Amino acid sequence: MPFVILGLLLAGPLSLYDLHKRFTAGISLFYSASYGSLQRSLTQLVADGAVTVSDDPASARRRKLHTITPAGRAQWRDWMLAPLPGGADAETILLAKVFLLGRLDDPADRRRVLAAAQEQAAATLAELDAVRRELDAQSPTLPEEHRAVFAYQRAVLEYGLRTARLAADWIAELDGSTR
Repeated sequence: MPFVILGLLLAGPLSLYDLHKRFTAGISLFYSASYGSLQRSLTQLVADGAVTVSDDPASARRRKLHTITPAGRAQWRDWMLAPLPGGADAETILLAKVFLLGRLDDPADRRRVLAAAQEQAAATLAELDAVRRELDAQSPTLPEEHRAVFAYQRAVLEYGLRTARLAADWIAELDGSTR
């Protein structure tokens, strides 16, 4: 979440309320955040020197504005250019990076992010396809009492394969449209 917050702060200073509205208006499609989790992340970002906080001079209610620092910009860019992790959070991180991709100033950096995403999607697809081949080779020898279990587990694998293909195709289309 901290890097998503930094990416949103690139547009300018935001209060906690404004930040929550930004999450609700778009990012919540793939990443949810409560006021408490946003506040904790902002507090940590301030402690790390990635964000400053100041009183909004136009607010009579002592509204606090959060502003990204040069160090925060550098941390955010490094995160954007870092390889995508595998595992359960991979899709959420991919979507967050694509959501914020237009904030990278250099078109070459945007292409690097998409190339890394395409590489990760291809690797995931290859890995799942290898599992599929292995399981399908073993399926004819399964005892009858295990076939129902196998069928549903194989269906989940098929879901993963379709998702990985969709991600690879989507990234390729996105990469082609941003050149």
